Amino acid sequence: MAIPGSPGRLILNRVLVLLGDSTAVGIGDLVPGGWRGFGPILSSAYSDNGYRNHAVSGARLADVRHVQLPRALRDRPSAAVVIAGVNDTLRSDFSVRRMYEDLDHVCRELTAAGVAVVTVRFHDQGRVFKLPGRLRRVLKDRIDEYNRVVDVVVARHGVRCVDLHTMPGAYELDTWAVDRLHPSERGHRMLARAFAAELRAGGLQFGDVSLECSGGRELTVWHHMAWLMLKGIPWLWKRGADLLPLLWADEPAETIGPVPGEVLPADTGRL
Repeated sequence: MAIPGSPGRLILNRVLVLLGDSTAVGIGDLVPGGWRGFGPILSSAYSDNGYRNHAVSGARLADVRHVQLPRALRDRPSAAVVIAGVNDTLRSDFSVRRMYEDLDHVCRELTAAGVAVVTVRFHDQGRVFKLPGRLRRVLKDRIDEYNRVVDVVVARHGVRCVDLHTMPGAYELDTWAVDRLHPSERGHRMLARAFAAELRAGGLQFGDVSLECSGGRELTVWHHMAWLMLKGIPWLWKRGADLLPLLWADEPAETIGPVPGEVLPADTGRL
């Protein structure tokens, strides 16, 4: 159904959709019945709305583009949160150009349909996970390259963005679940509050989000250390096997280079 006078443009429902990976799934915020996460918390601040979560654990940006996006567009949403990219940085076929193409496509299609979109710039993962120096630098280089992609896509399509690195409390221990890879309930509430503020700034009627946690056992520093030693480091070496050759390589991370045929806003530079 099209809006009169606006050929081809869909009438949007008051629906919030989530696209992304395990963080968008809600991992880290366990409640009776399963994982909750920032999605339902954010949705509760959006009165008289529908809510659909298309995120999948382990998803990469290509999965968001080719699988999740078509499903989300069928919901005719008014708002969308897109949070993905970390899984791409942990693979041997990492390509910042493909990440750019995938994120640009997702944001272009959503905004062309009239959807208010918010995404994220990522924080220094190694600072939270306490990675060895060389591995932390490799991953940080990749995150930095992807954040440059986000900057360009955000500027081009008028997408809202939450910068996790500058979010107050982002590097505090209780912001993170015991795995230090996913937000705790507090961390998910912080995300929901930040997304609500950005969507509100974009003209949508989102209320405020409380940071008061509602359940779950309190995790101490000893819980975090035990998980890190018994599960975290073995998981990292298994999942990060693709990165091992980079620990001894002197080559810099791939860069995307200039975007052919496009002039970027002056304050974003060129990828």
